[in-house]
Amino acid sequence: MFQSVLDRTASNGAGSAGRLRRALAPALVPALVVVSLAIAPFSAQAREIPESFADLAEGLLPAVVNISTTQTIDADRGPEMPQFPPGSPFEEFFKDFFERHGGPGGGVQPKTPRRATSLGSGFIVDAAGYIVTNNHVIQDADEITVILHDDTAIKAELVGKDEKTDVALLRIKTDKPLTAVPWGNSETARVGDWVMAIGNPFGLGGTVTAGIISAKTRDINAGPYDSFIQTDAAINKGNSGGPLFNMHGEVIGINTAIFSPSGGSIGIGFSVPSNLAHQVIDDIKKFGRTRRGWIGVRIQSVTDEIAEGLGLEKSAGALIAAVTPGGPAAAAGLKVGDVIVSFDGRPVPDMRTLPRIVAETEIGKDAAIGVWREGKRQDLKMKVGELEVAEDEGLLNDPETSGITDPQGGTAVATIGLTVTKLDDRLRSQFGFDAASEGVVVTDVANESDAQEKGLEPGTLIVKINQTEVATAEDVVKAVAKAKDEGRKTVLLLVELRGTRTFIPVKLADKK
Repeated sequence: MFQSVLDRTASNGAGSAGRLRRALAPALVPALVVVSLAIAPFSAQAREIPESFADLAEGLLPAVVNISTTQTIDADRGPEMPQFPPGSPFEEFFKDFFERHGGPGGGVQPKTPRRATSLGSGFIVDAAGYIVTNNHVIQDADEITVILHDDTAIKAELVGKDEKTDVALLRIKTDKPLTAVPWGNSETARVGDWVMAIGNPFGLGGTVTAGIISAKTRDINAGPYDSFIQTDAAINKGNSGGPLFNMHGEVIGINTAIFSPSGGSIGIGFSVPSNLAHQVIDDIKKFGRTRRGWIGVRIQSVTDEIAEGLGLEKSAGALIAAVTPGGPAAAAGLKVGDVIVSFDGRPVPDMRTLPRIVAETEIGKDAAIGVWREGKRQDLKMKVGELEVAEDEGLLNDPETSGITDPQGGTAVATIGLTVTKLDDRLRSQFGFDAASEGVVVTDVANESDAQEKGLEPGTLIVKINQTEVATAEDVVKAVAKAKDEGRKTVLLLVELRGTRTFIPVKLADKK
């Protein structure tokens, strides 16, 4: 199953220098190098360096478990048929050999079951036998065994899992008293705080390592809710699913992945933050599945050009490109072109932050939402929906794309490098727009223009310019002229391109 080190992401900006890998499969133990570090005090308020982690580790070790999984894999028996040019005498020789002795070319080959074993880590969060680990530790396993600190092995059942955050909840039944550890608050953890990891690296159960929080909210392209804690505490293959503790003995992270050119620790490890994992685990425990917040919008990043076009002082927030009809956002009055700058009392510094905040918000809650609309901030209220229900009802599907052909005619707007014309029934039929669609169709795009570089093409439907609806070519000319008179360098177009609506900033060219 997990005999080799699995790539978490293929490169993530590392190129040939290294790969991000899951800390999972057992392997040989590399040589250890001990390095002494001298740290000078920074100020009177700097946190004291612990003399030892021994007392903390002694109390926490019984709560950390090893997890062994097995999986049955069907494998072909016998050697493969060598490949030779057609008509080669060797082709006939090997074909005859395999027909007489069994093998490729000699009929249907039997499958030989093979048992693959992997090792990971986990921790007890409830003395009733509930254990947290990574989803990738137990994924596709036929059998899961939990090995307690005293080497007692107990079969475990899978309560539930979540691939999006890579966490899973197991349960064991035993008469032995179990030691559980509490969840901590990953939001209040600070870069530079001491942390301690306990796990099963390379099959060495009960291994304790220590370090600091190197960074927070890391996006490693592992899933839609990436906000990893980065630590330099040694994390290796087999540590996956193990806890990352703060100095109060609270779990603030689940060790999940490492960045490494060789599969061994180089001091760059990543942990799922407890505030995200805790809610997912509680939902699985209570409902047997995840229950995430949902508001029914499609969003995109606010670039510097978009911010300038909207009158924002800086690029921040999440720009609404589409609103799901009948969804929570539509009911709350949110509009395409609004920029969400805060949600439920928490700032939204960028697009990727919003889905995580919404997912963590209680379903059914009347959440306060701050939006930037028409040059000023407005505050609204919204009842948070449930993502899984929206998925079941098919509300998250993107519209199908339409074929694009080149139309003729239109009004040239040289300042933005586009030729446009009013959408009519002929163009609706030609480009596949429905009867309710309104806007202006692009019929030509100037070569080497910013619009061309941004991906605009004939058949693009322009719906709004700088948050103002446009229905005719004259509307486009007036909106562009107004932006130029106001001293703007870009105009913000809301367009429908190949079935998808999105905002695209286009630079104003210095043309009359």
